[in-house]
Amino acid sequence: MSFFSAIGSFIMQPLYYAVSAVLVGFHNVIGLVLDPASGAAWALSIVGLTIVIRAALIPLFVKQIKASRNMQMLQPQVKELQKRYGHDREKLAQETMALYKEAGTNPFASCLPILLQMPIFLSLFRLLDQAAKNQEGRGILSDERATEFAHSELFGVQISKTFIGADGDHGVQIMALVFVLAMLVTTFTTQRQLMTKNMPASAMTGPYAQQQKIMLYVLPVVFAVGGVAFPIGVLIYWTVSNLWTMGQQFYVIRRNPAPGTPAHKAKEERERRKGKLPASDDTVTGTVVDEPPTHQRVQPKRQSKSQRKNPKKRS
Repeated sequence: MSFFSAIGSFIMQPLYYAVSAVLVGFHNVIGLVLDPASGAAWALSIVGLTIVIRAALIPLFVKQIKASRNMQMLQPQVKELQKRYGHDREKLAQETMALYKEAGTNPFASCLPILLQMPIFLSLFRLLDQAAKNQEGRGILSDERATEFAHSELFGVQISKTFIGADGDHGVQIMALVFVLAMLVTTFTTQRQLMTKNMPASAMTGPYAQQQKIMLYVLPVVFAVGGVAFPIGVLIYWTVSNLWTMGQQFYVIRRNPAPGTPAHKAKEERERRKGKLPASDDTVTGTVVDEPPTHQRVQPKRQSKSQRKNPKKRS
């Protein structure tokens, strides 16, 4: 086990230096305004670290949104391939990959941001966990600053503590639960936003759509269960990262929605109101077209008594 631990430590060492450099850099700047030993200074440093990481991942995030959207929109064609080649799995796999290639999408592209974030998240977790438990620094985070972080408090709560390691401290438990619930809600909202706003109705059926629906409910629960073992400082990173994802996805969907989706219709409606698009068939300059006039019944001319008795006189 020591051999594998050494390999893991060797691989993670560059990340420890990168993460700790950004964290300490923000702490140095924020420490000029706030007490460097305060939990607020360390919490804001973690927020700054999160923003830097997520800003660096913007190009990959855009690719993830497009890949996930394209995967959903290709589902009707994938279903047709399944009907045609369902008896031959090898042929089905070849034709499916050819379809993805022709459409310019990759099923693995939607996983790239998550895969790249996991080592960063793990390095931050190990960095703060070791600082909290052993007052031991890694990278450029010195032992002195690690000890400072371990004892820093935000609203009277040590942000190095975890929910399961609160030792009966209700303040720690409440703050940890608040961030865990925030993680749960933001994860669910982000996933649901993508499915309800940027997916056409035809793409909401099939195996991939069912997988997305399962993940919609399973992922938040998994994160919530795992979150009770993370230091509050790590929960701050995760929550801010989720909020960034939610806002970034909202912006991308609003500005570049997929055709035939509710988001695309909403964008067209906004552009019509601004005069950038002509009015739709059922509207003229923003007003409802008047209904065609109904045919009124022609009333017969009033006849005299003599005309009613003698029809020849009517003419």
